[in-house]
Amino acid sequence: MAKQKKSPRPKAETPKGFRDYFGAEVTHRTEMLAKIAAVYHRYGFDALESSGVETVQALGKFLPDVDRPNEGVFAWQEDADSDKPGDWLALRYDLTAPLARVYAQHQNDLPKPYRRFAMGPVWRNEKPGPGRFRQFYQCDADTVGASSVAADAEICAMLADCLEEVGIERGDYIVRVNNRKVLNGVMEVAGLSGDDKEAERGIVLRAIDKLDRLGVEGVRALLGEGRKDESGDFTKGAGLDDLQADVVMGFMQAKRDSGAETVTRLRELVADSKVGAEGVDELELISDLMSAAGYGPDRIEIDPSVVRGLGYYTGPVFEAELTFEIKDEKGRTRNFGSVAGGGRYDDLVKRFTGQEVPATGVSIGVDRLLAALDAKGRLDKTADGPVVVTVMDQARMADYQKMVAELREAGIRAEVYLGNPKNFGNQLKYADKRGSPVAVIEGGDEHEKGVIQIKDLILGAKMAEGATLEEYKELPSQYEVPRDQLVAKVRAILDSQS
Repeated sequence: MAKQKKSPRPKAETPKGFRDYFGAEVTHRTEMLAKIAAVYHRYGFDALESSGVETVQALGKFLPDVDRPNEGVFAWQEDADSDKPGDWLALRYDLTAPLARVYAQHQNDLPKPYRRFAMGPVWRNEKPGPGRFRQFYQCDADTVGASSVAADAEICAMLADCLEEVGIERGDYIVRVNNRKVLNGVMEVAGLSGDDKEAERGIVLRAIDKLDRLGVEGVRALLGEGRKDESGDFTKGAGLDDLQADVVMGFMQAKRDSGAETVTRLRELVADSKVGAEGVDELELISDLMSAAGYGPDRIEIDPSVVRGLGYYTGPVFEAELTFEIKDEKGRTRNFGSVAGGGRYDDLVKRFTGQEVPATGVSIGVDRLLAALDAKGRLDKTADGPVVVTVMDQARMADYQKMVAELREAGIRAEVYLGNPKNFGNQLKYADKRGSPVAVIEGGDEHEKGVIQIKDLILGAKMAEGATLEEYKELPSQYEVPRDQLVAKVRAILDSQS
């Protein structure tokens, strides 16, 4: 009989485009989500937790083809029920599409307007790259059922408050606001409205969206005959004449020193467009509301260069940009860039109800924010590991467990070393790897004398880096204290470390 071949061992690796998060990373994200949730809650938004799985029909953006839904989502088909094919299901790719389904499904039971916030992972079946993962966290807040521009202004103010709450100082960010209606008005004035101009309009909108990357000259070329890049590849332009291109470029360069001046310039550009004028009026109202609430141009500003969600947003759009500089992976200096964005989307719920339902919202990129705080050195890097009670005699494990219980009752994170206690050095190495701030030691001699040794591991590590004998004597990193002072001394050391 032939010998059965063993199956190969599975390879221990994360799938491409995914990653694992450990200890402090998870803690930092949890703390950030809690801070943002507190701001959302303070503004009167209610939490919503919807399923991570939706039907592909509900997601709407991607539809099934012969074998599977189009690229963009992780999807599968349920088993067929008798003669009926199974439904296509998919992991949610954002938190807004599920909101539209929830509102349509439960609208009779929900208050109107409905104000909700949601936090959690989303999944996108896209090509991964540096800093771009297929699973990431989103942190959204939306108002559904309010047509007033005051709802958009409130979202902008709340976004500014969130950034400051998590540690982005005023002056290190700006919330920039534009309006899709103004852009539609510019297209109309430039002679690019109507179905017959859809192709040219698409080229123009994509060109505007590339302003940061291509600069004014590159965009101007795409508005005309086209542009050849450094590699020699040619991109066909929109074919606008000089007057048409001047209108578009005027819009992109309409930002002035104050919101009022910017609004005046935009009003000049779209004077002959009803929809454009409506968009300018909305921008002016947002500026007035922000000013009245104490949110000046150092926090929120009108900026016509903000172009996002061209086929999605229907009114005001906003984007939070961090303005400080960092070094990229190649050592080049650059601005950190956008960490949040949103806007008004009045057509999304209509897919379910057949009626237009006004909505506006924002999504904060939590992972981007964490990376920004890390780049600025604003993440708490102090050890957050547990106090480790070492084991000198396994026969006295009950004594060590009692110490841990006392520390935990005092609200101090603590654990007993549960590995092999024979090599004491390994216990301290374990504490170091855990990022432990303190180690507690009680051998036989200490037990007989009723004392314990408490070692400040953070100070000890600093002293080991090159402290002089005098410094070592002045700043001892290990203390002998009576057993009944365990909690008090550990607390004092932790307070000094923070």
